[in-house]
Amino acid sequence: MAFASGNIVASQREILGLGVCDLGWAESFSLAEEVATMPFGQNVIAFLDARNANRLTWDAEYRAVLERQIVMPEGSGLDMASRMLHGKRFPARFTGTAFVPALLTYLARPMRVALIGGTSQTLKQAAAELQRHTPWHDILPIADGAFDRGESAAVMDRVRAARADILVVSMASPAQEKWIDRHAGAGDARLVLSVRGLFDVLAGGSRHPEAAGRKGIAARLARKADLAAPLLLCHALRHKLARPKPVRGPAATAKAGSI
Repeated sequence: MAFASGNIVASQREILGLGVCDLGWAESFSLAEEVATMPFGQNVIAFLDARNANRLTWDAEYRAVLERQIVMPEGSGLDMASRMLHGKRFPARFTGTAFVPALLTYLARPMRVALIGGTSQTLKQAAAELQRHTPWHDILPIADGAFDRGESAAVMDRVRAARADILVVSMASPAQEKWIDRHAGAGDARLVLSVRGLFDVLAGGSRHPEAAGRKGIAARLARKADLAAPLLLCHALRHKLARPKPVRGPAATAKAGSI
């Protein structure tokens, strides 16, 4: 199984009917570099964790969006599902918040990198941190995540005016994947990276800042999040059992009958 878009081909394995890339870190960086330096077209890289994988079972729009994007596995839940469905883990366990800074370090060619999402403060702090970390790139904060969604076209006009090679979008998931699918096009950036919580992490905060300071709610959310991986395993088992069983050919039937 493989994802193919233009000259881009990436090996995949199926999780709940969705193709998820089974590449190592070096292969993933090479793929992203190839996308970012193409003279035309656009590809989106998104990260799928157990919570959002469970969402595939009931959110048809989200599934359709991810089928048009390059999906990377994120977290241990996807590894466990892969072992159940394919007998092996993914070659690498990614987190989007680690992938983006590492990718920008890997890319030797100077790039113009546009940022959308976060709060006004975390967006500025994240841009400054990425610029300090990779000074050969131009890091361009475009808009924080509070912009009016009715102004999406104007925001993307600013991305085009910035002549971005790479666009990083960090808003709530799955809203960010759906927003990218609706509004980002080939004229905006060759590579779009969809990474929840990135700017908060780069700014030195939590990936889930909305839970900070509310211990009771945070604890309940943590317990709920812990159920995502076991629930994904239940969905994976049902998906595995629902697969059509291989039909035994005449030769196999005759051999079995002769025993």
